[in-house]
Amino acid sequence: MRSYFPILIMLAIIGVLPVVILVLQRLLSPAVPGDVKYAPYECGLTVTTEAREKFGVKYYLIAVIFLVFDVEVVFLTPWAIQMKELAVFGLVEMGLFLFLLLFGYGYVWSKGALSWE
Repeated sequence: MRSYFPILIMLAIIGVLPVVILVLQRLLSPAVPGDVKYAPYECGLTVTTEAREKFGVKYYLIAVIFLVFDVEVVFLTPWAIQMKELAVFGLVEMGLFLFLLLFGYGYVWSKGALSWE
């Protein structure tokens, strides 16, 4: 039973701490929040547009392209670390991977997705 004593103490703390925090929050917080509490806050500026403003498709296309090239870095880093162990096979596989990414980049560039207007 002695080996379970620290676990029981931790479970007691886990059970009591949220209740104590909620009670303290209820006692110490103001009863009626002011108008500032309900005002929208966006970097200290007043809101000029609706919350559900529509963005162009190009915005999302650029975001997806950014994610694709982030994934490229995620795959290039382990390859660079293990480059000696992978030898020629790893070099060919990474060359194919980079070729496909550059092909996709060229396709996106030819469609004009990277020109911001």
